[in-house]
Amino acid sequence: MTEIANQIALLGRQAKAASLVLAQVSTEAKNRALTAMAEALKANREMLIRENGRDLEQARANGLSPAMIDRLTLSEATIAGMAQGLAEVAALPDPVGRVLAMERRPNGLQVGRMRIPLGVIGIIYESRPNVTVDAAALCLKSGNAAILRGGSEAIHSNRALAALFRQVLKETGLPEEAIQLVSVTDRQAVHAMLQLEEYIDVIIPRGGEELIRAVVRDSRIPVIKHYKGVCHVFIDEGADFTMAVNICMNAKTQRPGVCNAMETLLVHEAAAPAFLPLVAESLIKAGVVLRGCERTRAILPAAEVATEEDWGREYLELILAVRVVKDMDEAMTHIARYGSLHTEAIVTEHYERAQRFLKEVNSSAVLVNASTRFNDGSELGLGAEIGISTTKLHAFGPMGLEELTTSKFIVYGNGQSRA
Repeated sequence: MTEIANQIALLGRQAKAASLVLAQVSTEAKNRALTAMAEALKANREMLIRENGRDLEQARANGLSPAMIDRLTLSEATIAGMAQGLAEVAALPDPVGRVLAMERRPNGLQVGRMRIPLGVIGIIYESRPNVTVDAAALCLKSGNAAILRGGSEAIHSNRALAALFRQVLKETGLPEEAIQLVSVTDRQAVHAMLQLEEYIDVIIPRGGEELIRAVVRDSRIPVIKHYKGVCHVFIDEGADFTMAVNICMNAKTQRPGVCNAMETLLVHEAAAPAFLPLVAESLIKAGVVLRGCERTRAILPAAEVATEEDWGREYLELILAVRVVKDMDEAMTHIARYGSLHTEAIVTEHYERAQRFLKEVNSSAVLVNASTRFNDGSELGLGAEIGISTTKLHAFGPMGLEELTTSKFIVYGNGQSRA
């Protein structure tokens, strides 16, 4: 075993031991630690900005894009936001130990389920130091130990954050090893981490499709993931055009570089002649490049030609594929073929079609008359999220505290034995 593999295996053993302790820690003790972590962020903001500055200097020297540098940057405002996020997680209900409905069996046994932590969660992510804070907080509150492996571009920021949090854990009487950072930037560390099935219970990758596919390919541990967000909005016949334009604009332009942004607009053929010029005017004014099918381009000649590749693309920028469809059946067929199980929306005034769309579209979030941008943990009432899953084992959609737990059966008897 290499030296790097030995280092990562040690992290795994320590995390496993810490997870057994953390699973028994009271809600009050976890909340005290989270509150202290928030205060530590605010008290050490100058140090954090200084360490982040080292990452930013290297990022600029390496030619990272302005968007990546923006995600990497820690300012007083972002640090205050991270501290606020910790306080919000502390205020959330603790799922650990909650007993789900008890039922009495014919033999007198009372059977129920109790929520318990998953154990040790490995999180592999890129760029953003705020993920270090979010992941540490959510894992701690849900009773899980965390092994965090951020991108090399944020190594100084992440080391500073992890050191702060470990100091807080020590001061509040919780195991320091409940939050550990892989400080080795060599990619061998990721491969070694993905082999630790004896110690790590689940891997959650956050980042681009290339990163996630590499993790899935190499991991011997279950992976909760989504590869990409090819999200659709379908404008039904008879839809309210004002509402539809507003939804499309928000879904595409409010933040185009995220996984729940609309990438393809589907329009019912009966609505297309009037609706497409209306929505195109607003989208083009906002800088969106349209790529359309033949029927779209007959109405919008300025649109570029959409190729087969465009229908499955996650652009993450101001480009939108547009297709005119015969009806909702054709729209749902398109979504089934090209979608990524992430987020789909319908704009309609027809109740029965809305209900059918909700029932038949296979996606982690399906919306009626609302923007795809609402598929987000905080917007859906989870308080915070560690990521969005498009797998169905063990979670589907945004993952909050409850999705970082599982359940075990609990049984009360009074002497029963099985015949």
